[in-house]
Amino acid sequence: MAESEKSNPQMLSADELRQKALELQLIEMQRDDKVKAREAKKHAEFVDDFFRKHVGDKERDIIRRVVMKAAADGKSEAMVYSFPSSFCTDSGRAINSARPEWPTTLQGKAKEIYDLFVEVARPHGYKLKAMVISFPGGMPGDIGFFLNWEAPVG
Repeated sequence: MAESEKSNPQMLSADELRQKALELQLIEMQRDDKVKAREAKKHAEFVDDFFRKHVGDKERDIIRRVVMKAAADGKSEAMVYSFPSSFCTDSGRAINSARPEWPTTLQGKAKEIYDLFVEVARPHGYKLKAMVISFPGGMPGDIGFFLNWEAPVG
């Protein structure tokens, strides 16, 4: 019997199998690179929107709907906005420590939303608090703005 007849025509050689494995790893790496590039683009667009654009009617409408839904559910507080703590000038430390000067650390749309609160909502009895809502790796992650309409005590 000849050598080629003894070998299994379905079986890959070890070299061929290693080559296949490398090709599959390369395809997976390329797919991961595409995902990372899409995520980086999405993040860059978010950063650009946060720092260069203004709070629009769409965002105001979303805040209104969130508040109305919370009120309909019998709540007196709702998280109306969130953003990365790294967007604060102090990476969220003043908010995390509940320092009275925390609004001075805001930038971009967060500052604009705070200013809108002061101008529009505060005169109507609303309160706003900012809190760190996540702590990845033990460090401040995202900041949440909570609008409150609870009746004053006393």
